[in-house]
Amino acid sequence: MRCLYLDLDGTLLGSGGSLMHDGDGTTSLLGARAIEACLRADVEVVLMSGRRQQTVAQPARMLGQGSYIFEVGSCLVLDGEEQWLTGDLVPGENGSIFEQVAASGAPDLLLEHFAGRLEYHDPWHHGREVSHLFRGHIYAAEADALLAERGHGNLRVVDNGAMHAGRTTLPDVEQVRVYHLIPEGVSKARAVAVHMRARGLRRDDCIAVGDSREDLEVATQVGTFWLVANALDRDPSMREAAANVGGVVRIAGAGYGPGVYEAVVTTLAERR
Repeated sequence: MRCLYLDLDGTLLGSGGSLMHDGDGTTSLLGARAIEACLRADVEVVLMSGRRQQTVAQPARMLGQGSYIFEVGSCLVLDGEEQWLTGDLVPGENGSIFEQVAASGAPDLLLEHFAGRLEYHDPWHHGREVSHLFRGHIYAAEADALLAERGHGNLRVVDNGAMHAGRTTLPDVEQVRVYHLIPEGVSKARAVAVHMRARGLRRDDCIAVGDSREDLEVATQVGTFWLVANALDRDPSMREAAANVGGVVRIAGAGYGPGVYEAVVTTLAERR
């Protein structure tokens, strides 16, 4: 085991985005001990998140790591150097990728079409470089079909799982989920593959831990993907998705940081 690809919200971080608490708010150091175990075993930890860059860079630095993935795989920062994975959409004279996507009209199209079911994920949609962040309850496949029909086939909607924090102004939506509008081809799995090539890693050198369907796609790249238990608590259909993803998936008995600890120490013990 040489590398751990690790999601933040709903995986390593518990209630309120805390490293020191589990999902119920109970104090737990197991998430931190999972990181300690990796560092002692010389395992690189690559955070992979839908968060904007600064809010991934800071925890990566606190863990002593120089590489991380932000905005659902839009960019891999490898030893401090940005590698944009957004295809033809790149930051430049036309503004940031976020601004270019806004100018295309695609976000307004989604908000209009899914009125009452979708809104911006305030305040976390501010300060982003690539993805437009929404909350509500829609079907990503339906949104993608709409985008393609209206000439926005270079974009796609990613279901990033149940909302962990915040309130909505959508009274008719009970099970609120979070969605990213990103360039087609962008994914955490692709960013992980790019990092693995740069490091010369094999599949069996790596594991990943996450809680969302987007995280689950990383199973196609690594030796073993671990799904934390709270992912199934929030969405029981994740069990079926895990069985059909096309990689080795194990389900931790615990959620959040304790689930990450279980994945790390189990893997280290088995491989020794």
